[in-house]
Amino acid sequence: MSAKVWLVGAGPGDPDLLTLKAVKALRQAEIVMIDDLVNPAVLEHCPGARIVPVGKRGGCRSTPQAFIHRLMLRYARQGKCVVRLKGGDPCIFGRGSEEVDWLQQHGIEVEMVNGITAGLAGATNCGIPLTLRGVARGVTLVTAHTQDDSTLNWQALAQGGTTLVVYMGVAKLSDIRESLLAGGMSANMPVAMIENASLPQQRECRSSLATMQQDALAFQLKSPAILVIGEVAGGHQVRAMAATA
Repeated sequence: MSAKVWLVGAGPGDPDLLTLKAVKALRQAEIVMIDDLVNPAVLEHCPGARIVPVGKRGGCRSTPQAFIHRLMLRYARQGKCVVRLKGGDPCIFGRGSEEVDWLQQHGIEVEMVNGITAGLAGATNCGIPLTLRGVARGVTLVTAHTQDDSTLNWQALAQGGTTLVVYMGVAKLSDIRESLLAGGMSANMPVAMIENASLPQQRECRSSLATMQQDALAFQLKSPAILVIGEVAGGHQVRAMAATA
């Protein structure tokens, strides 16, 4: 498959959540450029490929994005079938669209393969529906970490009435808590903090907006983790509310 790059979502960690389309792409791959959060078990689908680690982790030494761009271009121009393998979904906090645009500007064909995002898989594994009739009519995915240190409109998020799923928020629990409280969200709002979504070592800590920081400290919450903030994280009582709605 000459001069083509596949941007493939590997899902949140559980290799069984890989899509059939992702498996087909990996089976064709000659070069697999893999992110840090991808489960190595996924690589069983491309035993003959050259594996190139290009990890990017907050707070750790990371592969520069410009280098990743140039490497994809070099391999594609050599006529290799290249798979850029990303954790979760390439277009949910994965810079997938940036890579598509850059490659297309250089004349390279690109195909995107979606993956299941950690917020969905982690919540499901904890029995949390991100939307629920009579309780939550929508879900909002946000990241607490931005490249330019810009601030989200926390007041709008606090008053939006949707379930909030916060990625990369462990280091900013205090800021998230204070911002949502200042925006008008109830201190009693349920919060689920989910570490290592979908993996055998997944852990969850149920809390509230008021106490989530101290609970996370006692729980020794570590990245990678997602936060689910909303009534849906309240458990069986919320389901009873939905059943009567």
